[in-house]
Amino acid sequence: MFRLFSFFVLSGVKYLSSVFYRFDVTWLSKQSAVNWKEVKLIVFLNHTSLFEPIFIRVAPNSFIWRLSRNLVVPGADVTLNRPIVGRFFKTIVPGAVSISRKRDSSWNRFMEKITPQSVVAILPEGRMKRKNGLDKHGKPMSVRGGVADILHNMNEGNALFVYSGGLHHIQSPGQILPKIFKQVKVNLELINIEQYKQLIKAKSSTLKEFRRNLVEDLEQKLRSRIPLDNIAEKESTK
Repeated sequence: MFRLFSFFVLSGVKYLSSVFYRFDVTWLSKQSAVNWKEVKLIVFLNHTSLFEPIFIRVAPNSFIWRLSRNLVVPGADVTLNRPIVGRFFKTIVPGAVSISRKRDSSWNRFMEKITPQSVVAILPEGRMKRKNGLDKHGKPMSVRGGVADILHNMNEGNALFVYSGGLHHIQSPGQILPKIFKQVKVNLELINIEQYKQLIKAKSSTLKEFRRNLVEDLEQKLRSRIPLDNIAEKESTK
Protein backbone atom coordinates (compact mmCIF):
# COMPACT_ATOMS: atom_id res chain seq x y z
CA MET A 1 0.00 0.00 0.00
CA PHE A 2 2.73 2.45 0.97
CA ARG A 3 4.69 1.50 -2.15
CA LEU A 4 1.70 2.19 -4.40
CA PHE A 5 1.09 5.55 -2.74
CA SER A 6 4.79 6.46 -3.04
CA PHE A 7 4.77 5.50 -6.72
CA PHE A 8 1.74 7.67 -7.47
CA VAL A 9 3.22 10.65 -5.64
CA LEU A 10 6.61 10.29 -7.36
CA SER A 11 4.87 9.87 -10.72
CA GLY A 12 2.84 12.97 -9.93
CA VAL A 13 6.03 14.93 -9.25
CA LYS A 14 7.38 13.73 -12.60
CA TYR A 15 4.20 14.74 -14.43
CA LEU A 16 4.00 18.19 -12.81
CA SER A 17 7.69 18.77 -13.50
CA SER A 18 7.17 18.06 -17.19
CA VAL A 19 4.18 20.41 -17.30
CA PHE A 20 5.62 23.39 -15.43
CA TYR A 21 9.33 23.27 -16.34
CA ARG A 22 11.42 23.02 -19.49
CA PHE A 23 14.19 20.48 -19.10
CA ASP A 24 17.56 20.77 -20.82
CA VAL A 25 19.22 17.38 -20.22
CA THR A 26 22.74 16.54 -21.39
CA TRP A 27 24.33 13.11 -21.04
CA LEU A 28 28.07 13.33 -20.44
CA SER A 29 28.63 9.57 -20.60
CA LYS A 30 28.42 7.67 -23.86
CA GLN A 31 25.70 5.06 -24.05
CA SER A 32 23.05 4.26 -26.61
CA ALA A 33 20.56 3.36 -23.88
CA VAL A 34 20.51 3.53 -20.10
CA ASN A 35 20.02 0.26 -18.24
CA TRP A 36 18.11 1.67 -15.31
CA LYS A 37 18.01 -1.76 -13.65
CA GLU A 38 21.76 -1.43 -13.03
CA VAL A 39 21.55 1.94 -11.26
CA LYS A 40 22.40 1.34 -7.59
CA LEU A 41 23.54 4.81 -6.52
CA ILE A 42 22.37 8.32 -7.40
CA VAL A 43 24.72 11.18 -6.55
CA PHE A 44 23.32 14.73 -6.70
CA LEU A 45 25.89 17.52 -6.93
CA ASN A 46 25.28 21.26 -6.59
CA HIS A 47 22.56 21.07 -3.94
CA THR A 48 20.64 24.37 -4.02
CA SER A 49 16.98 23.67 -3.26
CA LEU A 50 14.44 21.39 -1.61
CA PHE A 51 12.78 21.24 -5.04
CA GLU A 52 15.42 18.91 -6.46
CA PRO A 53 12.91 16.01 -6.56
CA ILE A 54 11.78 17.52 -9.88
CA PHE A 55 14.84 15.85 -11.41
CA ILE A 56 12.81 12.64 -11.30
CA ARG A 57 11.48 13.97 -14.60
CA VAL A 58 14.40 12.23 -16.38
CA ALA A 59 13.62 8.75 -14.98
CA PRO A 60 11.34 6.20 -16.70
CA ASN A 61 8.26 4.96 -14.87
CA SER A 62 9.78 1.50 -14.42
CA PHE A 63 12.63 3.04 -12.41
CA ILE A 64 10.20 5.16 -10.38
CA TRP A 65 8.32 1.96 -9.49
CA ARG A 66 11.60 0.49 -8.28
CA LEU A 67 12.38 3.62 -6.27
CA SER A 68 8.99 3.49 -4.56
CA ARG A 69 10.11 0.31 -2.78
CA ASN A 70 13.90 0.35 -2.71
CA LEU A 71 15.00 3.98 -2.43
CA VAL A 72 17.12 4.76 0.64
CA VAL A 73 18.07 8.39 1.30
CA PRO A 74 19.87 10.11 4.17
CA GLY A 75 18.11 13.34 5.07
CA ALA A 76 19.15 16.13 7.40
CA ASP A 77 17.25 15.88 10.67
CA VAL A 78 16.52 19.62 10.55
CA THR A 79 14.63 19.01 7.28
CA LEU A 80 12.91 15.70 8.03
CA ASN A 81 11.76 16.96 11.41
CA ARG A 82 9.84 19.84 9.86
CA PRO A 83 6.07 19.29 10.23
CA ILE A 84 5.14 19.82 6.57
CA VAL A 85 8.28 19.36 4.45
CA GLY A 86 9.55 16.50 6.57
CA ARG A 87 6.26 14.62 6.48
CA PHE A 88 6.05 15.08 2.70
CA PHE A 89 9.52 13.61 2.11
CA LYS A 90 8.90 10.70 4.46
CA THR A 91 5.64 9.99 2.65
CA ILE A 92 7.04 9.85 -0.85
CA VAL A 93 10.28 8.20 0.28
CA PRO A 94 9.59 5.63 3.02
CA GLY A 95 13.32 4.85 3.00
CA ALA A 96 14.31 8.37 4.07
CA VAL A 97 16.52 8.15 7.18
CA SER A 98 17.03 11.15 9.45
CA ILE A 99 20.70 11.86 10.15
CA SER A 100 22.49 14.54 12.14
CA ARG A 101 25.36 16.72 10.96
CA LYS A 102 27.74 14.58 12.98
CA ARG A 103 29.13 11.16 12.23
CA ASP A 104 27.15 9.37 14.93
CA SER A 105 24.66 6.53 15.41
CA SER A 106 22.19 8.14 12.99
CA TRP A 107 24.65 7.56 10.13
CA ASN A 108 25.10 3.95 11.25
CA ARG A 109 21.31 3.47 11.17
CA PHE A 110 21.24 4.78 7.63
CA MET A 111 24.03 2.42 6.52
CA GLU A 112 22.18 -0.53 8.07
CA LYS A 113 19.14 0.26 5.90
CA ILE A 114 21.09 -0.41 2.69
CA THR A 115 20.52 -3.87 1.19
CA PRO A 116 21.61 -5.42 -2.14
CA GLN A 117 18.20 -4.40 -3.56
CA SER A 118 18.49 -0.78 -2.46
CA VAL A 119 18.88 2.25 -4.67
CA VAL A 120 20.77 4.81 -2.61
CA ALA A 121 20.46 8.53 -3.32
CA ILE A 122 22.77 11.02 -1.64
CA LEU A 123 23.62 14.71 -1.77
CA PRO A 124 27.31 14.61 -0.73
CA GLU A 125 27.53 18.31 0.12
CA GLY A 126 25.19 17.69 3.02
CA ARG A 127 23.64 21.16 3.00
CA MET A 128 22.18 23.64 0.53
CA LYS A 129 24.05 26.37 -1.25
CA ARG A 130 22.57 29.82 -0.74
CA LYS A 131 22.41 32.52 -3.40
CA ASN A 132 25.77 33.91 -2.27
CA GLY A 133 27.44 30.58 -3.02
CA LEU A 134 27.94 29.71 0.67
CA ASP A 135 26.02 27.56 3.15
CA LYS A 136 23.62 29.04 5.71
CA HIS A 137 26.50 29.62 8.13
CA GLY A 138 28.44 31.61 5.54
CA LYS A 139 30.99 28.85 4.99
CA PRO A 140 32.21 27.62 1.59
CA MET A 141 30.41 24.60 0.18
CA SER A 142 32.32 21.33 0.12
CA VAL A 143 31.72 17.62 -0.36
CA ARG A 144 31.48 15.44 2.74
CA GLY A 145 33.02 11.98 2.95
CA GLY A 146 29.94 9.90 3.74
CA VAL A 147 29.54 8.80 0.12
CA ALA A 148 32.84 6.90 0.51
CA ASP A 149 31.20 4.60 3.09
CA ILE A 150 28.41 3.80 0.65
CA LEU A 151 30.71 3.13 -2.30
CA HIS A 152 33.06 1.06 -0.16
CA ASN A 153 30.23 -1.45 0.40
CA MET A 154 29.08 -1.55 -3.24
CA ASN A 155 30.73 -3.86 -5.76
CA GLU A 156 28.36 -3.93 -8.71
CA GLY A 157 25.97 -1.81 -10.72
CA ASN A 158 26.21 1.77 -11.89
CA ALA A 159 26.23 5.17 -10.24
CA LEU A 160 24.15 7.94 -11.80
CA PHE A 161 25.71 11.37 -11.25
CA VAL A 162 23.23 14.24 -11.46
CA TYR A 163 24.94 17.59 -11.98
CA SER A 164 22.36 20.26 -11.26
CA GLY A 165 22.46 23.62 -12.97
CA GLY A 166 21.01 25.07 -9.78
CA LEU A 167 17.41 25.77 -8.79
CA HIS A 168 17.65 29.15 -7.05
CA HIS A 169 15.62 30.63 -9.89
CA ILE A 170 12.79 28.21 -8.98
CA GLN A 171 13.02 27.95 -5.20
CA SER A 172 15.88 29.10 -3.04
CA PRO A 173 16.34 28.18 0.65
CA GLY A 174 13.76 30.02 2.73
CA GLN A 175 11.48 30.78 -0.22
CA ILE A 176 8.03 29.26 0.31
CA LEU A 177 6.41 29.29 -3.13
CA PRO A 178 8.32 28.09 -6.20
CA LYS A 179 8.37 29.87 -9.54
CA ILE A 180 7.06 27.98 -12.56
CA PHE A 181 7.69 27.90 -16.31
CA LYS A 182 11.46 28.08 -15.84
CA GLN A 183 14.22 26.14 -17.54
CA VAL A 184 15.92 23.35 -15.62
CA LYS A 185 19.42 22.44 -16.74
CA VAL A 186 21.05 19.19 -15.70
CA ASN A 187 23.99 17.07 -16.84
CA LEU A 188 23.88 13.31 -16.28
CA GLU A 189 26.69 10.79 -16.18
CA LEU A 190 26.54 7.02 -15.75
CA ILE A 191 29.64 5.42 -14.20
CA ASN A 192 30.35 1.76 -13.43
CA ILE A 193 30.75 1.49 -9.66
CA GLU A 194 33.50 -1.13 -9.61
CA GLN A 195 35.57 0.69 -12.25
CA TYR A 196 35.14 3.99 -10.42
CA LYS A 197 36.22 2.43 -7.13
CA GLN A 198 39.30 0.90 -8.75
CA LEU A 199 40.22 4.30 -10.16
CA ILE A 200 40.08 5.86 -6.68
CA LYS A 201 41.73 2.86 -5.00
CA ALA A 202 44.68 3.09 -7.39
CA LYS A 203 45.62 6.33 -5.63
CA SER A 204 44.77 5.11 -2.13
CA SER A 205 46.53 2.76 0.26
CA THR A 206 44.10 3.13 3.19
CA LEU A 207 40.39 3.71 3.66
CA LYS A 208 41.19 7.22 4.91
CA GLU A 209 43.04 7.99 1.68
CA PHE A 210 40.20 6.44 -0.34
CA ARG A 211 37.78 8.80 1.37
CA ARG A 212 40.01 11.84 0.80
CA ASN A 213 40.68 11.00 -2.86
CA LEU A 214 37.00 10.33 -3.52
CA VAL A 215 36.05 13.69 -2.02
CA GLU A 216 38.67 15.42 -4.17
CA ASP A 217 37.31 13.70 -7.28
CA LEU A 218 33.74 14.72 -6.47
CA GLU A 219 34.88 18.29 -5.83
CA GLN A 220 36.51 18.28 -9.27
CA LYS A 221 33.31 16.93 -10.85
CA LEU A 222 31.32 19.61 -9.06
CA ARG A 223 33.57 22.33 -10.48
CA SER A 224 33.75 21.03 -14.04
CA ARG A 225 30.57 19.11 -14.89
CA ILE A 226 27.62 21.23 -13.87
CA PRO A 227 26.01 23.02 -16.86
CA LEU A 228 28.42 25.73 -18.01
CA ASP A 229 25.92 28.27 -19.30
CA ASN A 230 24.15 28.22 -15.97
CA ILE A 231 20.90 30.04 -16.59
CA ALA A 232 19.74 29.22 -13.06
CA GLU A 233 22.66 31.03 -11.44
CA LYS A 234 22.26 34.03 -13.76
CA GLU A 235 18.58 34.39 -12.98
CA SER A 236 19.10 33.95 -9.23
CA THR A 237 21.29 37.05 -9.15
CA LYS A 238 18.78 39.30 -10.85
